[in-house]
Amino acid sequence: MGYQALYRVWRPKNFEDVVGQVHITRTLQNAIMQDKFTHAYLFSGPRGTGKTSAAKIFAKAVNCQNGPALEPCNQCDACKGIQDGSISDVVEIDAASNNGVEQIRDIRDKVKYAPSVVQYKVYIIDEVHMLSIGAFNALLKTLEEPPKHVIFILATTEPHKIPLTIISRCQRFDFKRISQSAMVERMEKITEAENIAVADEALEAVALSAEGGMRDALSLLDQAISYSEEQVMIEDVLAVTGSVSQAKLAKVVNLMHANEVKEALLEIDGMIQEGKDPGRFVFDLIYYLRDVLLYQTAPALENVLERAIVDDTFKQLADGLDAEWIQSAIKELNQCQQEIKWTNSPKVFIEVAVLKICNQERSLKVDTASIPAVDQLNDKIRKLEQQLANMQQQPNQAVQTENRQPAPKRTAPSSRNSYKVPYDRIRHVLGEASKSAIQKVRAQWPTFMDALKRQSAPAHATIQNSKPSAASDDVVIIAFRYEIHCSLALEHKQTIELMLSEAIGQNITFIPIPEAEWTSLREEYVRKQKQQDGEMESGDASIEKEEDPVVDAARKLVGDDLLEIHD
Repeated sequence: MGYQALYRVWRPKNFEDVVGQVHITRTLQNAIMQDKFTHAYLFSGPRGTGKTSAAKIFAKAVNCQNGPALEPCNQCDACKGIQDGSISDVVEIDAASNNGVEQIRDIRDKVKYAPSVVQYKVYIIDEVHMLSIGAFNALLKTLEEPPKHVIFILATTEPHKIPLTIISRCQRFDFKRISQSAMVERMEKITEAENIAVADEALEAVALSAEGGMRDALSLLDQAISYSEEQVMIEDVLAVTGSVSQAKLAKVVNLMHANEVKEALLEIDGMIQEGKDPGRFVFDLIYYLRDVLLYQTAPALENVLERAIVDDTFKQLADGLDAEWIQSAIKELNQCQQEIKWTNSPKVFIEVAVLKICNQERSLKVDTASIPAVDQLNDKIRKLEQQLANMQQQPNQAVQTENRQPAPKRTAPSSRNSYKVPYDRIRHVLGEASKSAIQKVRAQWPTFMDALKRQSAPAHATIQNSKPSAASDDVVIIAFRYEIHCSLALEHKQTIELMLSEAIGQNITFIPIPEAEWTSLREEYVRKQKQQDGEMESGDASIEKEEDPVVDAARKLVGDDLLEIHD
């Protein structure tokens, strides 16, 4: 027979061999010993954590001729037949390729027949979340009232895709990711039994790259064995997995913290030229910084570190790095990780992230260095305030001084607060305003605000505390609480008008106005209308009336079409 992969040769045959899932194996063993096992189980969890292996071991244990026992004997005909797949009463089905109604109906028709060789028929359905809705419905009745001689074991990596009616008829066991130490211990037993020389650091690196899956760990170890010469070293594992050594990660972190931009970029360029995976490098760097932060906060958390081995360099980093700097670097790298998923040039985004992290350190230094300049500026401000107070005490003298020596021209600084209300434009809009136009805008205002929030959060923030007050066919007047909000809204004018036009269904522009100015302008317009028409009405229908807050809230919720107001 040809060579078999390690994960196939060392697939667990007893509950004891299922690594890191004691909470599940012990429960199943006790159920077997007490004869309290049920008719349907759901095994869920990440890939390579032992779901299908545990299902097969359970099938052997309930049918073992030397049972009941905590472990199957693996010596009787039943155990051997189930292990090699020659017993037809234990059926393993891949739902990814057998997900139709016909296959499940075939199972439903066959379960009523008694087993031919062993005591229980066991159906192991792997990747059960791939079944179609019709297949789930066909399985439902069988799971609800199966014959006494049938056990179903459903395995999946995505339990959220399984209907709740199926889950509620099963005992659910959640397999967790296997810890790094447990995987290293298991691989040490395997390499010792296989007489393979492997360095301890290499096993640690394999466990780190496996991300909690024992099958992935054995596959990577198998690959590293084929790549290496006489002994598997950490360099072999790094070459196979595309990962970066901890020493390289520590060096890059030190260079970024020291603001050595050139050296940091050259180091990253060299790693990528060597064939290291850019995405994997960013991933490892994020977790390495995370481990530094955890160890810095509580050294007792050494056992929960995921990407770092505590050595002298690691301890020096933990002592020398600032927690805020680490958190900011992690945020930048996380943003970089999101961006490189959708690009063909990941190196560019990594370099940009490194530059941002280094500039962050530089800005901190600049802020620290500029404190004396701030003190000088404060002194000048105090002197100017004193001079102003003296001028107020002697106004005549100040006026004479001003007459003798004209003050230099000053350019008014541009400020967001200096918003000039376009009164003439607003009066023109009021002349063309109509009640139907403002009602149309108000009816679509909640839809517009939701769309604007999804499109641009800053634009939504500027217009959040405002309300449409009057409208013509192509212009809406929006009243803001403060003058600064008008200026801020104009900075996002294009986005706001685009979203507003889409919500209303026609091209429309807006004119912002502070609430105080709007109140006075509205009163002026109403007063003129009364004088022109000679009528003593409260105001034109095109102008917004001050409303009760409850009425205003109701209008925003349901719109004018469904609203009736009674005094």
